[in-house]
Order: sequence, then C-alpha cells, then structure tokens
Amino acid sequence: MNKENYFISKIASNKFIGDDGAVILKDLKKNEKYVYSMDAFFENVHFKREWLTLEQIAKKSMLVNISDAIVMNAIPKYALLSIAIPSDFTTEDLDQLAKGFKKIAKKFGITIIGGDTISNVKLDISITIISITKNPIFRSGTKKDDLICHTGDLGSCKHDLEVLLNGGSINKKSKFIRPKLNNEFFYKVSKYINSALDISDGLFFELERLSKVNNIGFEFFQEIQKNIGCSGEEYEILFTFDPKHRNKIQKIAYEYGVVLNIFAKATDGIFECDCKDHHF
Repeated sequence: MNKENYFISKIASNKFIGDDGAVILKDLKKNEKYVYSMDAFFENVHFKREWLTLEQIAKKSMLVNISDAIVMNAIPKYALLSIAIPSDFTTEDLDQLAKGFKKIAKKFGITIIGGDTISNVKLDISITIISITKNPIFRSGTKKDDLICHTGDLGSCKHDLEVLLNGGSINKKSKFIRPKLNNEFFYKVSKYINSALDISDGLFFELERLSKVNNIGFEFFQEIQKNIGCSGEEYEILFTFDPKHRNKIQKIAYEYGVVLNIFAKATDGIFECDCKDHHF
C-alpha cells in the first residue's frame, strides 16, 4: 500500500489539495491568485551532509520548492523558512546556510518574510513559497490526444544518487546538487499548456498522478527504460498540450535553449507506476 496516498486521502477533504500548490483567490478584480506550496528537505532522507556543502543544501532546498510554483505558472514572491539546526553548528555553518538561502531568493526575486528555527540532532528544512498567478496550471486539464512532454534529459539524478550512496563523488554541476529550473521558458509557453507538474519523484510516478487525476492512459512513442522513468530528484517539467501548439512550443523551447522530449499522447486507459516506492 502507498502510505503517502493513503494519508493524503484522509486529509484531502477540499479542492485545494492535490496539486503542486494550493491556489487561493487574492483579488477578484485583478483576477490574481495566491499559490501556496511547501516541501520538506530533511537530512538522511533527501540528503546526507557529506554529499553537499551547507550552502548547496540551502540552495537546493529553495529550488525544489520554487519548482512547485513554476509548474503552476506562478511567480514566487515570498518564503517562510522552518529550520531544525544541529546544536553543534558554528556561526560559520549558519553563515553558509544563510548565504545559500539568500542567493536563490535574490535570483528569483523572493523576499524571506519569516519562519521558525529549533535545535535538533540533524538538519531539517521546510520551506513555504507564496506565489502569485493570474492563470494557474493544474495537474488536471489533460485532454485525450494531448501530447505528453518533459523538459531536459532524465536519468542522471538516479545515477548520481547511486554513486553517492556507494561512497563516490559527483560533478558539482550535477542536477542532483543544483536542479535546473526552466522558469522563463515555462511562463512563456504557459498559455499553450493544459496540465503540468514537476518531476520530483520520477517520470513514471508523475505519469501515474496525471493518469489518476485525468482518468487517462498513455500511448508511448518509444520505450522508456526504468533507469530513466524511475529517476527522482530531476525537477524537470512534465506537461501536456494540444498537438496544434506543437510548433509554437518547440520554437519557444529553441529560443530558451530548452530540450523538449515529446514522448507520448493521452489515450483512454490507466497508467500505473512500477518503480520502487520511495516515500514510506
């Protein structure tokens, strides 16, 4: 049994739960909406301290949260940080953490407006991102015959994680260390997109989510190997669109140097992920 899905089913009693963020009406006249998203980034669950510097940990924890806002076509504005800090951290350690948070916040125009800190035996980070959008994109919205696409190449994060787990080292430019977010591209193509989510748990996991929420299956144009489809921590964008917009989307991708992989179309049926469950 997938305990994550079971637990969510016990609390999902309203329309706000089920996407990368919760969309709340902000200004009826301006048609502006708030998007609230939150992710945890915990030591010995999402990372080990020997794998990344403290600055890299702070940066990645911000990026994986910002990713949720982007795929909902929302502009991040504010952040709340909740951090459990090991009691043996020095002021230099705290400086490195703060440096990472501030660099990413500055890059995306985010103001850190508060949060909480506690002492702990390990480093645990939870971040809430508050964003604004006029036209949110949801996981629902996929239509039959939509083309299914993801940005970038998949598989390297699973490979790099296995290297780290076996005591090796990886390139500092690895997406496992520094996710690449294609925010400018996605905001530009958003008007052509029917549904979207980021690939945090692996392509096959996200396709199962799309399948369930839209009651669809997929016709794949080529076989996708498990090392590709089960690779988590990618944070590429998975999205669907009407085939008539294909040339427009490909042109915009070229302008922003984004690699597109159009790999399937939506059909009748159901898709179930057979990757190893990695939640709990």
